[in-house]
Amino acid sequence: MEFSCSSNRAGASTELSVCSSPSSSYSFSLSEFDQPFTEQQLQAIEAIEAAYQSTTAKRRRENEVLCVSPNSGRRLPRSISSLQSPHSSPLSPCRVTSKMRFPALKFGGRIVYSRTASEVDRASRELAKKINSMRKGMDQITIGFDIEWKPTFRRGVPPGKAAVMQLCLDHSQCHVMHIIHSGIPRSLQALLEDDTLSKAGVGIVNDAMKVFKDHNVSIKAVDEISNLANRKLAGVPKKWSLGSLTEALISKELPKPSKIRLGNWEVAVLSKEQLHYAATDAFASWYLHEILKGFPDPQEAADSEGDEEPICVMPQ
Repeated sequence: MEFSCSSNRAGASTELSVCSSPSSSYSFSLSEFDQPFTEQQLQAIEAIEAAYQSTTAKRRRENEVLCVSPNSGRRLPRSISSLQSPHSSPLSPCRVTSKMRFPALKFGGRIVYSRTASEVDRASRELAKKINSMRKGMDQITIGFDIEWKPTFRRGVPPGKAAVMQLCLDHSQCHVMHIIHSGIPRSLQALLEDDTLSKAGVGIVNDAMKVFKDHNVSIKAVDEISNLANRKLAGVPKKWSLGSLTEALISKELPKPSKIRLGNWEVAVLSKEQLHYAATDAFASWYLHEILKGFPDPQEAADSEGDEEPICVMPQ
């Protein structure tokens, strides 16, 4: 993994580091909620989520249907019941309800991090140049899109402005732009308002609305991946998350650690963990969109079959 970080000072470089502190209990007061999260607060949030997941898993095990032999009514040994298919029929006397754990999805390309107006402008121009070179051989160009901002839990206090914008065009490179510091220069605005460049993401309509509210920039040609998934996968429509789609399509888990997701995205310099998290989300949006785009459309296939003229056979 390579990080491209630059500074206004010639020859200067930025070192990204992670600070840790011993685990300890922490209580929150209302006056603290409009401040950046401390390491202790993030650890406390992690502990609460871990306790909730542990309790939920325990209850699930307690409520799990036991495997019983239909002939004797006696419980089957675990060595046998564990071999039962998790997709067995609802009429089967044996049901397996445990959730399979998947390997984590990781972006293995280059992360280009830009935090000043000049850096974001240069990165946007380079990205536009690459997009224009791709247009010659492709009908439609799609870019993975996502944003991050600092959350708030204090009543009456709005969340922070859109602080980070992620753009991913392929496997090789993802851009992470720290727009809370740089703003949105004209070159980036031109990309976002280009209606011939599709921006793909989950919940992207809400993201586009937030960018317009916070930065007065309109994002055009948004493509909601959840809608595309419902159209291509057929079945009962559902509200997909980026994580659930990642598991369904490529059998990978999209890591969402609370200390990163709920962290301070307005810091002066993003940590290495924040950069990985941001780039992976944008990469997942682009990659899953490309997979779904390659699937046949069930409705179009049904319509084309209905349009076929019947073949008439003359009797002998």
